[in-house]
Amino acid sequence: MGKYLDRAHELRAITNPHYNCTQAVLVPFAERFGLSEETAFNIGVNFGGGMKSGTVCGVITGGLMVLGLAGFDQPSDAKSFIAKIREKHDGMMMCADLLRANAERGGIKKEHCDKMVYEAVEILETLLGEEGQ
Repeated sequence: MGKYLDRAHELRAITNPHYNCTQAVLVPFAERFGLSEETAFNIGVNFGGGMKSGTVCGVITGGLMVLGLAGFDQPSDAKSFIAKIREKHDGMMMCADLLRANAERGGIKKEHCDKMVYEAVEILETLLGEEGQ
């Protein structure tokens, strides 16, 4: 595991305060880009639960924030990251759809969301590389 993935695991284990999916993807990278963890937590607060409305999954919004901080600003960068998430989840990227599919398989919500956070952070670690941008 990389250090960012280790930190994501730590954050998802905290229950108070709860780190939503966006925060759990963004916060581990905060220091790398000159943000405090508190600032990153606050930036991501309204993006969990699919922007609190079941829309785009928080791991995607958090991942795109990290890519933006790293200087990845081309449409192809965003599309590539999103495609990597979607390919692992039957093409889905909407929180409500992902949670519904998980529930239909008998999955537990927290475990599902944790797994998605870890997948996103691993993808970001690979894209950013050891030395980063």
